Amino acid sequence: MNPEHNLDYLAAQHAQAIVQSLKADPKKAENTLTKTLGVLQENGVYACFLYLYAREGETGESIVAKMLELFKSLQFPETPNASKKDEVLKYVAEKITADPPRLLLAKEALEQMLIYARYSAKAAQ
Repeated sequence: MNPEHNLDYLAAQHAQAIVQSLKADPKKAENTLTKTLGVLQENGVYACFLYLYAREGETGESIVAKMLELFKSLQFPETPNASKKDEVLKYVAEKITADPPRLLLAKEALEQMLIYARYSAKAAQ
């Protein structure tokens, strides 16, 4: 199987990228990732993006960028730049949540990526 089509591989690869981008403060990274995972699991994909923009500042934007890179790796429609909050939220609403099979794949992939990133941040402490 081609690694680019293996969900676990993609989740691990992008989780490592998140931890690298947040390595200055692994404890804060773990806390942010835990909260983000909770929002994703309890409230869904769109709420997860809203949470990161509303509550996590630059750290949130950095995580959003990696989440969008994961979507790109999954060959979802072209993703906007993470710094353009309104475009990203519109993209998630129209291109992800409006398509049930894509929404399920996105949620599963993001969940796996955030779990791996959280454990990686914990290991880095």
